[in-house]
Amino acid sequence: MRDKTAPQPRAIGAANLSVFGDDMGRTRLRTLRQSGSLKLVFPKRHTQDVEAVLVNTAGGITGGDRFSLDVDIRTGAALTITTQAAERVYRAQPGEVGHVTTRVSVADGASLNWLPQELILFDRCALRRRLEIELAATARLLMVEPVVFGRATMPEILRDVMFQDRIRITRGGRPLYIDGMDLQGDAATHLARPAIADGAGAMASIVVVRPDAERQLKPVRAMLPQTAGATTLADDILVIRQLAPDSFALRRNMIPILELLSNGTLPTSWRL
Repeated sequence: MRDKTAPQPRAIGAANLSVFGDDMGRTRLRTLRQSGSLKLVFPKRHTQDVEAVLVNTAGGITGGDRFSLDVDIRTGAALTITTQAAERVYRAQPGEVGHVTTRVSVADGASLNWLPQELILFDRCALRRRLEIELAATARLLMVEPVVFGRATMPEILRDVMFQDRIRITRGGRPLYIDGMDLQGDAATHLARPAIADGAGAMASIVVVRPDAERQLKPVRAMLPQTAGATTLADDILVIRQLAPDSFALRRNMIPILELLSNGTLPTSWRL
């Protein structure tokens, strides 16, 4: 008979990736180290940039799991990072919290497309997640972070969760975009409030940092549903926030926008 008081096995994964731009303008791998349940896969592409697909071989995240990713994008390199599929955050044991930490540095003349698919929260999950992106003066960025609050088809209601999310984008050490979310306890009731999410089951944040960001504002606004908004924080910083009833509606509205902002190079995993 299994001892329910014994420590449960936990998933631990870490990856360290560095890329650089060569004299021909192609992005090359400089270093790659990976261990445990976090792997990076590099699909073949007939382009100058590199696409890295994050794979969680544990099949999801639960309390006590720890994942960390460190990325260094050097001058002249262009890197897209996505995920194999949506990431699921499962029920955690009492007192146990999962941790996901990502740190990325992007040098002058380099670019990052941070395009993970949805993070799906399950009832009684517990997760602390942090994303830190440091940009050099002429670095470029396209970032999306979609979150789904329970599985609508079940239907699943989030009555007891702990989710802490932090996003920090800096340039030369100065903050460009700081965002945070804390959901504790009955998330469904909290999200149902009109001033918070008005019952939305999914949300996404998109940030663009590049010289033409302001010129993208008008076409992006024309594509947004009524539950979304876009603004510029500066001439070169565009921010989009979107709410949706479920993950299907969120993805249906997001994909055309991401296609526009990525110049038609959205990863194949987003279309599967």
